[in-house]
Amino acid sequence: MINDKQPLINSLDKNCSAVILLKSVHMGSFSPRGISFVNLRVLTAMIHVQNVSKHFGDLVAVDNISFQLEKGDVLGFLGPNGAGKTTTMRIITGYMPPTKGKVHVADVDIFEDPLTAKSHIGYLPENPPLYEEMIVTDYLDFVADIKKVPINEKKGRIHYVMEKCGIFDVGKRIIGHLSKGYRQRIGIAQALINDPSVLVLDEPTNGLDPRQIIEIRKLIKGLSGDRTIILSTHILPEVTMICSKVVIINEGKIVLEESLKRLSQKASDVENILLKTKYQGDEVREKILSIPNVSDIRSGPTNELIIQPKKGVDIREEVSELVIQNKWGLLELHPVAHNLEEVFLKVISSAGN
Repeated sequence: MINDKQPLINSLDKNCSAVILLKSVHMGSFSPRGISFVNLRVLTAMIHVQNVSKHFGDLVAVDNISFQLEKGDVLGFLGPNGAGKTTTMRIITGYMPPTKGKVHVADVDIFEDPLTAKSHIGYLPENPPLYEEMIVTDYLDFVADIKKVPINEKKGRIHYVMEKCGIFDVGKRIIGHLSKGYRQRIGIAQALINDPSVLVLDEPTNGLDPRQIIEIRKLIKGLSGDRTIILSTHILPEVTMICSKVVIINEGKIVLEESLKRLSQKASDVENILLKTKYQGDEVREKILSIPNVSDIRSGPTNELIIQPKKGVDIREEVSELVIQNKWGLLELHPVAHNLEEVFLKVISSAGN
Protein backbone atom coordinates (compact mmCIF):
# COMPACT_ATOMS: atom_id res chain seq x y z
CA MET A 1 0.00 0.00 0.00
CA ILE A 2 2.90 2.38 0.63
CA ASN A 3 3.61 2.64 -3.09
CA ASP A 4 0.09 4.02 -3.65
CA LYS A 5 1.23 7.40 -2.35
CA GLN A 6 4.21 7.71 -4.69
CA PRO A 7 2.47 9.06 -7.84
CA LEU A 8 0.79 11.86 -5.87
CA ILE A 9 4.01 12.86 -4.11
CA ASN A 10 5.93 12.80 -7.39
CA SER A 11 3.25 14.97 -8.96
CA LEU A 12 3.43 17.46 -6.12
CA ASP A 13 7.22 17.53 -6.26
CA LYS A 14 7.31 18.18 -10.01
CA ASN A 15 4.42 20.58 -10.37
CA CYS A 16 4.27 22.45 -7.08
CA SER A 17 7.75 22.15 -5.55
CA ALA A 18 5.85 22.10 -2.29
CA VAL A 19 6.31 20.99 1.27
CA ILE A 20 3.31 19.00 2.55
CA LEU A 21 2.27 17.85 5.98
CA LEU A 22 0.94 14.27 6.15
CA LYS A 23 -1.56 14.22 9.01
CA SER A 24 -2.53 10.56 8.87
CA VAL A 25 -0.46 7.73 7.47
CA HIS A 26 -1.52 4.64 9.41
CA MET A 27 0.28 1.28 9.32
CA GLY A 28 1.75 1.87 5.86
CA SER A 29 -1.52 3.00 4.31
CA PHE A 30 -1.96 6.38 2.66
CA SER A 31 -4.98 8.52 1.94
CA PRO A 32 -4.98 11.81 -0.03
CA ARG A 33 -7.55 13.08 2.48
CA GLY A 34 -4.79 12.88 5.08
CA ILE A 35 -2.96 15.81 3.51
CA SER A 36 -3.26 19.22 5.10
CA PHE A 37 -2.30 22.19 2.94
CA VAL A 38 -2.23 24.56 5.89
CA ASN A 39 1.57 24.56 5.88
CA LEU A 40 1.94 24.54 2.09
CA ARG A 41 5.00 26.61 1.14
CA VAL A 42 6.39 27.09 -2.35
CA LEU A 43 10.13 26.56 -2.49
CA THR A 44 11.71 29.32 -4.57
CA ALA A 45 15.38 29.03 -3.57
CA MET A 46 17.57 29.90 -6.54
CA ILE A 47 20.98 29.65 -4.84
CA HIS A 48 21.84 27.35 -1.97
CA VAL A 49 25.40 27.43 -0.66
CA GLN A 50 25.88 24.64 1.87
CA ASN A 51 28.95 24.25 4.14
CA VAL A 52 31.37 25.43 1.44
CA SER A 53 35.10 25.65 2.18
CA LYS A 54 38.06 26.34 -0.10
CA HIS A 55 41.68 25.67 0.85
CA PHE A 56 44.78 26.71 -1.06
CA GLY A 57 47.40 24.63 0.71
CA ASP A 58 47.41 25.83 4.31
CA LEU A 59 45.42 28.96 3.43
CA VAL A 60 41.70 28.74 4.19
CA ALA A 61 40.13 31.21 1.75
CA VAL A 62 36.52 30.21 2.48
CA ASP A 63 35.61 28.55 5.76
CA ASN A 64 32.39 26.50 5.97
CA ILE A 65 29.95 29.15 4.73
CA SER A 66 26.25 28.62 4.06
CA PHE A 67 23.50 30.91 2.80
CA GLN A 68 20.41 30.75 0.62
CA LEU A 69 18.81 33.20 -1.80
CA GLU A 70 15.23 33.15 -3.02
CA LYS A 71 13.92 34.21 -6.39
CA GLY A 72 14.11 38.00 -6.72
CA ASP A 73 16.66 38.50 -3.91
CA VAL A 74 19.42 41.03 -4.55
CA LEU A 75 22.35 40.19 -2.27
CA GLY A 76 25.04 42.68 -1.32
CA PHE A 77 28.13 40.52 -0.77
CA LEU A 78 30.51 42.58 1.37
CA GLY A 79 33.89 42.10 2.97
CA PRO A 80 37.38 43.62 3.17
CA ASN A 81 40.05 42.76 0.61
CA GLY A 82 41.11 39.13 0.90
CA ALA A 83 37.96 38.13 2.80
CA GLY A 84 37.00 35.41 0.29
CA LYS A 85 34.32 37.20 -1.77
CA THR A 86 35.74 36.52 -5.23
CA THR A 87 36.62 32.92 -4.34
CA THR A 88 33.05 32.33 -3.17
CA MET A 89 31.61 33.83 -6.35
CA ARG A 90 33.88 31.68 -8.49
CA ILE A 91 32.68 28.58 -6.63
CA ILE A 92 29.00 29.57 -7.02
CA THR A 93 29.46 30.03 -10.77
CA GLY A 94 31.35 26.75 -11.18
CA TYR A 95 34.58 28.49 -12.12
CA MET A 96 36.43 26.55 -9.42
CA PRO A 97 35.44 23.61 -7.20
CA PRO A 98 35.21 23.88 -3.39
CA THR A 99 37.42 21.79 -1.14
CA LYS A 100 34.18 20.66 0.47
CA GLY A 101 30.52 21.59 0.49
CA LYS A 102 27.80 21.92 -2.15
CA VAL A 103 26.26 24.66 -4.28
CA HIS A 104 22.85 24.34 -5.94
CA VAL A 105 21.63 26.82 -8.55
CA ALA A 106 17.94 26.48 -9.41
CA ASP A 107 17.97 23.10 -7.59
CA VAL A 108 20.84 21.83 -9.78
CA ASP A 109 24.19 20.85 -8.25
CA ILE A 110 26.75 23.10 -9.95
CA PHE A 111 29.41 20.37 -9.93
CA GLU A 112 27.32 17.26 -10.62
CA ASP A 113 25.52 18.86 -13.59
CA PRO A 114 27.55 21.98 -14.44
CA LEU A 115 26.14 22.62 -17.93
CA THR A 116 22.54 22.67 -16.72
CA ALA A 117 23.39 24.79 -13.67
CA LYS A 118 25.44 27.26 -15.70
CA SER A 119 22.58 27.70 -18.16
CA HIS A 120 20.79 29.53 -15.30
CA ILE A 121 23.76 31.81 -14.53
CA GLY A 122 25.07 35.08 -15.94
CA TYR A 123 28.51 36.00 -14.57
CA LEU A 124 30.43 39.26 -14.70
CA PRO A 125 33.88 38.78 -13.10
CA GLU A 126 35.85 41.73 -11.76
CA ASN A 127 37.65 42.03 -15.10
CA PRO A 128 35.01 41.63 -17.86
CA PRO A 129 35.80 38.77 -20.28
CA LEU A 130 35.95 40.91 -23.42
CA TYR A 131 37.83 40.45 -26.68
CA GLU A 132 38.86 44.05 -27.18
CA GLU A 133 39.68 43.67 -30.88
CA MET A 134 36.11 42.56 -31.69
CA ILE A 135 33.15 44.69 -32.71
CA VAL A 136 30.45 44.82 -30.02
CA THR A 137 27.71 43.06 -32.01
CA ASP A 138 30.13 40.39 -33.24
CA TYR A 139 31.26 39.75 -29.68
CA LEU A 140 27.69 39.33 -28.40
CA ASP A 141 26.92 37.00 -31.30
CA PHE A 142 30.00 34.96 -30.38
CA VAL A 143 28.98 34.76 -26.69
CA ALA A 144 25.44 33.76 -27.66
CA ASP A 145 26.90 30.83 -29.62
CA ILE A 146 29.11 29.79 -26.70
CA LYS A 147 26.11 29.86 -24.35
CA LYS A 148 24.04 27.88 -26.88
CA VAL A 149 21.32 30.46 -27.32
CA PRO A 150 18.93 28.89 -29.90
CA ILE A 151 19.57 30.31 -33.36
CA ASN A 152 15.94 31.43 -33.74
CA GLU A 153 16.24 33.43 -30.49
CA LYS A 154 19.76 34.82 -30.89
CA LYS A 155 18.93 37.99 -32.84
CA GLY A 156 16.19 38.90 -30.38
CA ARG A 157 18.43 38.26 -27.36
CA ILE A 158 21.23 40.43 -28.78
CA HIS A 159 18.73 43.22 -29.47
CA TYR A 160 17.31 42.91 -25.94
CA VAL A 161 20.64 43.05 -24.08
CA MET A 162 21.91 45.95 -26.21
CA GLU A 163 18.75 47.90 -25.47
CA LYS A 164 18.71 46.94 -21.78
CA CYS A 165 22.39 47.86 -21.29
CA GLY A 166 22.28 51.04 -23.40
CA ILE A 167 24.94 50.03 -25.94
CA PHE A 168 23.06 50.40 -29.23
CA ASP A 169 25.00 53.54 -30.11
CA VAL A 170 28.35 51.68 -29.91
CA GLY A 171 27.20 48.41 -31.47
CA LYS A 172 29.46 48.74 -34.51
CA ARG A 173 32.52 49.99 -32.66
CA ILE A 174 35.60 48.05 -31.55
CA ILE A 175 35.39 47.15 -27.85
CA GLY A 176 38.96 48.21 -27.08
CA HIS A 177 38.22 51.76 -28.27
CA LEU A 178 35.39 52.25 -25.78
CA SER A 179 35.40 53.79 -22.30
CA LYS A 180 35.51 51.61 -19.20
CA GLY A 181 31.86 52.43 -18.51
CA TYR A 182 30.81 51.06 -21.88
CA ARG A 183 33.02 48.00 -21.44
CA GLN A 184 31.28 47.28 -18.12
CA ARG A 185 27.93 47.57 -19.87
CA ILE A 186 29.06 45.11 -22.53
CA GLY A 187 30.25 42.80 -19.73
CA ILE A 188 26.76 42.89 -18.20
CA ALA A 189 25.23 42.35 -21.66
CA GLN A 190 27.24 39.15 -22.17
CA ALA A 191 26.08 37.96 -18.73
CA LEU A 192 22.45 38.52 -19.79
CA ILE A 193 22.63 37.02 -23.28
CA ASN A 194 21.32 33.58 -22.20
CA ASP A 195 18.44 35.12 -20.20
CA PRO A 196 19.72 33.78 -16.84
CA SER A 197 17.64 33.56 -13.68
CA VAL A 198 20.77 34.22 -11.58
CA LEU A 199 23.23 37.11 -12.07
CA VAL A 200 26.60 37.17 -10.30
CA LEU A 201 28.36 40.55 -10.53
CA ASP A 202 31.83 41.03 -9.06
CA GLU A 203 32.64 44.71 -8.42
CA PRO A 204 30.61 45.96 -11.43
CA THR A 205 31.23 49.66 -10.64
CA ASN A 206 34.93 49.34 -9.78
CA GLY A 207 37.04 52.07 -11.43
CA LEU A 208 34.12 53.97 -12.95
CA ASP A 209 33.57 57.70 -12.68
CA PRO A 210 30.58 59.00 -10.64
CA ARG A 211 28.30 59.36 -13.66
CA GLN A 212 29.10 55.86 -14.90
CA ILE A 213 28.53 54.44 -11.40
CA ILE A 214 25.03 55.96 -11.28
CA GLU A 215 24.23 54.52 -14.72
CA ILE A 216 25.42 51.01 -13.83
CA ARG A 217 23.54 51.07 -10.50
CA LYS A 218 20.36 52.06 -12.32
CA LEU A 219 20.94 49.26 -14.82
CA ILE A 220 21.46 46.61 -12.10
CA LYS A 221 18.38 47.74 -10.18
CA GLY A 222 16.36 47.46 -13.38
CA LEU A 223 17.54 43.86 -13.82
CA SER A 224 16.23 42.74 -10.41
CA GLY A 225 12.73 41.45 -9.81
CA ASP A 226 12.47 38.09 -11.53
CA ARG A 227 16.22 37.51 -11.29
CA THR A 228 18.31 36.63 -8.26
CA ILE A 229 21.42 38.83 -8.12
CA ILE A 230 24.64 38.59 -6.14
CA LEU A 231 26.49 41.90 -6.11
CA SER A 232 30.00 42.09 -4.70
CA THR A 233 31.07 45.65 -3.91
CA HIS A 234 33.23 47.81 -1.66
CA ILE A 235 30.83 50.76 -1.98
CA LEU A 236 28.47 50.47 0.99
CA PRO A 237 25.89 53.07 -0.16
CA GLU A 238 25.55 50.97 -3.32
CA VAL A 239 24.19 48.12 -1.21
CA THR A 240 21.52 50.29 0.42
CA MET A 241 20.43 51.58 -3.01
CA ILE A 242 20.24 48.23 -4.82
CA CYS A 243 20.14 45.25 -2.46
CA SER A 244 17.47 43.52 -0.39
CA LYS A 245 19.84 41.35 1.66
CA VAL A 246 23.39 41.61 3.02
CA VAL A 247 26.05 39.00 3.67
CA ILE A 248 29.34 40.19 5.19
CA ILE A 249 32.31 37.84 4.97
CA ASN A 250 35.59 38.27 6.84
CA GLU A 251 38.60 35.93 6.88
CA GLY A 252 36.59 33.38 4.93
CA LYS A 253 33.67 33.26 7.38
CA ILE A 254 30.21 34.81 7.26
CA VAL A 255 30.00 37.30 10.12
CA LEU A 256 26.60 38.75 9.25
CA GLU A 257 23.64 37.64 7.13
CA GLU A 258 20.47 39.70 7.24
CA SER A 259 17.81 41.33 5.08
CA LEU A 260 18.51 45.03 4.60
CA LYS A 261 15.09 45.88 6.01
CA ARG A 262 15.63 43.93 9.24
CA LEU A 263 19.21 45.18 9.51
CA SER A 264 17.95 48.77 9.33
CA GLN A 265 15.29 48.01 11.95
CA LYS A 266 17.86 46.44 14.29
CA ALA A 267 20.25 49.32 13.79
CA SER A 268 17.56 51.86 14.62
CA ASP A 269 16.63 49.99 17.82
CA VAL A 270 19.76 51.44 19.45
CA GLU A 271 20.27 55.03 18.38
CA ASN A 272 23.51 56.71 19.32
CA ILE A 273 23.32 60.25 20.62
CA LEU A 274 25.52 62.99 19.18
CA LEU A 275 26.57 65.63 21.73
CA LYS A 276 28.55 68.76 20.98
CA THR A 277 29.43 71.32 23.68
CA LYS A 278 31.54 74.48 23.89
CA TYR A 279 33.57 73.04 26.75
CA GLN A 280 35.36 69.84 25.75
CA GLY A 281 37.39 68.81 28.82
CA ASP A 282 37.93 65.22 29.96
CA GLU A 283 35.34 65.64 32.72
CA VAL A 284 32.58 65.80 30.07
CA ARG A 285 33.31 62.24 28.98
CA GLU A 286 33.76 61.03 32.57
CA LYS A 287 30.49 62.46 33.85
CA ILE A 288 28.46 61.24 30.86
CA LEU A 289 29.85 57.73 31.36
CA SER A 290 28.60 57.90 34.96
CA ILE A 291 24.99 58.08 33.73
CA PRO A 292 23.55 54.58 34.49
CA ASN A 293 21.99 54.04 31.04
CA VAL A 294 25.11 54.96 29.02
CA SER A 295 26.91 51.93 27.54
CA ASP A 296 29.79 53.61 25.71
CA ILE A 297 31.13 56.91 24.45
CA ARG A 298 33.58 57.82 21.69
CA SER A 299 34.85 60.90 19.92
CA GLY A 300 33.41 61.89 16.55
CA PRO A 301 35.36 63.33 13.60
CA THR A 302 34.79 67.02 14.58
CA ASN A 303 35.24 66.82 18.38
CA GLU A 304 31.64 65.84 19.09
CA LEU A 305 30.88 62.89 21.36
CA ILE A 306 28.94 59.84 20.15
CA ILE A 307 27.09 58.35 23.14
CA GLN A 308 25.70 54.81 23.02
CA PRO A 309 22.74 54.25 25.35
CA LYS A 310 21.49 50.91 26.59
CA LYS A 311 18.94 49.30 24.29
CA GLY A 312 15.51 50.92 24.32
CA VAL A 313 16.52 53.80 26.61
CA ASP A 314 16.23 57.49 25.68
CA ILE A 315 18.96 59.37 27.57
CA ARG A 316 18.68 62.76 25.89
CA GLU A 317 16.92 64.43 28.85
CA GLU A 318 19.53 63.17 31.33
CA VAL A 319 22.40 64.28 29.07
CA SER A 320 20.93 67.74 28.47
CA GLU A 321 20.35 68.27 32.21
CA LEU A 322 23.95 67.25 32.93
CA VAL A 323 25.27 69.72 30.31
CA ILE A 324 23.14 72.57 31.71
CA GLN A 325 24.06 71.85 35.34
CA ASN A 326 27.77 71.90 34.51
CA LYS A 327 27.47 74.92 32.16
CA TRP A 328 29.33 73.20 29.32
CA GLY A 329 27.40 75.12 26.66
CA LEU A 330 25.07 72.87 24.63
CA LEU A 331 25.58 73.20 20.86
CA GLU A 332 24.09 69.95 19.50
CA LEU A 333 22.16 66.99 20.90
CA HIS A 334 20.34 64.59 18.58
CA PRO A 335 20.04 60.87 17.77
CA VAL A 336 22.27 59.30 15.15
CA ALA A 337 21.06 55.96 13.76
CA HIS A 338 23.62 53.32 12.81
CA ASN A 339 24.32 53.12 9.09
CA LEU A 340 25.62 50.20 7.05
CA GLU A 341 29.18 51.49 7.26
CA GLU A 342 29.10 51.38 11.06
CA VAL A 343 27.61 47.88 11.02
CA PHE A 344 30.25 46.72 8.52
CA LEU A 345 33.15 48.09 10.55
CA LYS A 346 31.74 46.66 13.77
CA VAL A 347 31.22 43.11 12.52
CA ILE A 348 34.58 42.78 10.77
CA SER A 349 36.41 44.16 13.80
CA SER A 350 34.61 41.86 16.23
CA ALA A 351 34.60 38.71 14.05
CA GLY A 352 30.80 38.82 14.01
CA ASN A 353 30.30 38.68 17.77
